[in-house]
Parts: sequence; C-alpha cells; structure tokens
Amino acid sequence: MEGGIHRKLVEQLQDVVTIIGADGTITYVSPAVEQTLGYEPAELVGEIGYEYQHPDDREAVVDAIETLQADADDSQVIETRFRRADGSWCWVESTLQNRFDDPDIDGILVNSRDISERKRQEREYQKLAEEYRSLLETVEDSIFFLTVDSTDSGYTFRFERLNRAYEEQTGITTESVQGKTPREVFGEELGAKLHENYRRCMQAREPISYEEELPVETGARFWQTVLTPVITGGEVRRIIGITRNITEQIKRERQLRSQKNQLDEFASVVSHDLRNPLNVAQGRVDLLVEECESEHLPPIARSLDRMDEIVTDTLTLARQGQAVSDVEAIALSGLVRECWENVQIDGVPIEIADEITIRGDRSRLQHVFENLFRNSVAHGGEDLAIRVGQFDTDGIYVEDTGPGVPADDREAVFEPGHTSAAEGTGFGLTIVKRIAEAHGWQVTLASEAGGGARFEFTGVEIE
Repeated sequence: MEGGIHRKLVEQLQDVVTIIGADGTITYVSPAVEQTLGYEPAELVGEIGYEYQHPDDREAVVDAIETLQADADDSQVIETRFRRADGSWCWVESTLQNRFDDPDIDGILVNSRDISERKRQEREYQKLAEEYRSLLETVEDSIFFLTVDSTDSGYTFRFERLNRAYEEQTGITTESVQGKTPREVFGEELGAKLHENYRRCMQAREPISYEEELPVETGARFWQTVLTPVITGGEVRRIIGITRNITEQIKRERQLRSQKNQLDEFASVVSHDLRNPLNVAQGRVDLLVEECESEHLPPIARSLDRMDEIVTDTLTLARQGQAVSDVEAIALSGLVRECWENVQIDGVPIEIADEITIRGDRSRLQHVFENLFRNSVAHGGEDLAIRVGQFDTDGIYVEDTGPGVPADDREAVFEPGHTSAAEGTGFGLTIVKRIAEAHGWQVTLASEAGGGARFEFTGVEIE
C-alpha cells in the first residue's frame, strides 16, 4: 500500500486490513492484526493466507475470490475461522473487494473484524432456541402464537404457529391456519369472540385468563386459556396463548351440580314429606301407650324412633358436606363439654388434654364430636374412657379405650351404611368425614384391635 494518506487511515482502524495478491500471498496486513490475532504484521506478509484459514472454511474463501476475479465490481462478505498466534481459532467477518486495478493496492482488499463474541452469542441463542423448541413440543398444554398487525381501523390477528399438543388436542394443524385470522379459521360468530379476547389482551398489555367454549373435531369443547402479549419497541407485536382442555372438568362440575341439586331435592322430600307423617305416627303411638297396654306398641315405638334417627342422619349427611363459610374461633374444651352433655352419657369419663382454640363452623363441629362420642359408646364396652387433645401443630384427636378397629376395616368405617352396632345407622362416621373435609381437614383412624380407636384430624387451624 503505497499511498501515504491511505496507509495512515488504515493503520488507525480497529479492523484488520489485508491485501492478498493474485497467488494468494499476503502482501500487506494492518497493525490491528496484533491485537486481534496476536501476530506481528511482518509475520504474515509473504505467507499464503489460505494456510491460516480453518480447513473447513477454505473452500468459501476460494469461491469468494473466484467470484471477485470474474466480476471486479462485485464484493463478497464471508465468515471464516482464522488461526490465532496461540493456535486458537478466531471467527472473523471479512469483506473482500477486487482492487487489482488500483496501483496502490494491486490485489484483493480484505477488511476483517473479530466476530467471535457474536458467534458465541449465536451459538447460545441457537442452543436456547433448540431447548425452546424441544420444550414447546413436549409440554402437554396447547400453545398457539398470533401475529398482531395494527391499522387505523383496528387490529388484525393471524395465527403464526401451533405446538404439537395443540394440533393433537384440536385436530388443527399449523399449515391449515398459518397466516389466517380467527374468523377465517373458526367462522364469523366464533371468530368474532376470539378476536375480542385477543383485543382485550392487547388493551390490557398484560396476561389475561378466561374460560372459553371452542368445539373442535376431536370432541374437546371447553378450554382454560391464558393470553400473554409480547411487547417489542413499545408495541404488542405477538400474542402467545396457552390453553388447557377442561372439557372433562366442566362435565364433572355440571354432574356434581346436578347431583347436588338432586340431593337438595331429596333432603327436602325427606325433611317435609317423610318427617311430618313420622311425627304424626310417633304422636299417635304415645297416645296409644297412655290409653291401652299392648305388647305390640313398644316395638312400634322403637321402629319409629329408629326411622327418626335414620332421617336425622340422612339430612345431616346431605347438608353438612358443603364448603364451610361461617368460621369462628372456638374453645375446644367448651365445644367438647357441650357435645358431651348433648349425648347424655352416664358413667363414662372424658378428659380434655389441651386447652386450645380452633377455627371452624361450630354447629357442624358439634355433629363431629357428638357422632364420635356416640360411636365410642356404641362399641366401647366396659371401662370405657374418652380423651380429646392436640398433636403436632395442626392436629386434634379423639381417642377411646375401647376394643379398637381391625386394620382391614379402618377405611370402610367412613363409608355410608357401614356399622357393626345393632342400633347404628352407618352414617355417623361418614358425617364426621364429610364435615372434616368441608373444613379442609383430613381425618384418619389410627387403631389396632384391642388397642382402642383414635380419630386424628390434620390441617386444623389452631390459634
């Protein structure tokens, strides 16, 4: 490079400037090569440039030079690896120009810059992109991507991509919807509803969640959807939707509501249509007992009392499993003593081991303790004693000194109709479990045959 002013300019550049002769020999290299590649310029001048290129990249260099020799007005930009002085490889981006017609240059002028960091970032990005694609295709939730175009008349949303789960759960493919609007895919009426949801996400500029009805060929109908806007340069450019098929959940909820309504209707029938004539029959039997003596009257009275117990337990079972809303602080000792008096058990000692306060629905918890006390007495036998107290930080227990329950029967005792007592309805412990679960508690029976019965409640809020 003969031009003095050109040389001064070149030597001030951070990019490496190289001149390659027609035979591939380096005729000039700027001082920046020392900082970039670790060579003194004199070490490279006279060397064949190809020898310093990575073997896998030499063909690209040859192609670029041949193209320049065929078209002198063209320029070539290539990315190659160049061997540093320490033996490591450096990624460089080189712009090549044919300057054989310039007497000051007379060769291929190469302007190179270190792009190793950019390449590292690209590799990292590629790795993340591969991980992202892998995650996208393995998650069970259905995911879809929308592009957003803003116009004076509003927004246009177009499907960009669907993940594998979305395609499998809906029967819709990326190819069939790509570039299409919701109206074009789902029709005018349903498409308008989807468009409105996407518009709400645009206006909120934050994630929104909702349930929607979207019937598809696979039979799925109801979906829980979360839309997240992707903001670039202050504008929402894309929307990512994550949707989960909740069709079976909705069916179960509707079935449960139907069962609850039926149960409420049943409870109403039992409460009014059955209890009223039962009360009349009990009253008539009481009058008959006063008017005459008959060996048939006591069995009738006992049968009517038995029917009354069944009706009472059935109504309690139907009504007490609903979620608890009326919660208050309750002194456990006071509640236990009140329930003990209501049961009216003589000769059986009860011990309250801990003075604590729990939170719950007082009226419902009365059913719990009264049923447990009756159960202990019904199965306890002689020398029965009952103890109530706290264990751990969130547990209370009711235990007795009765015969206990065999291991095979511990789960069955909570089933409706299960009883081993001649006078029992089989609903008492079922009521206990339903009310406990309505409070968010768990109840278990810890017992061994001959070792007494211990009912434990966990998840109790204790103050």
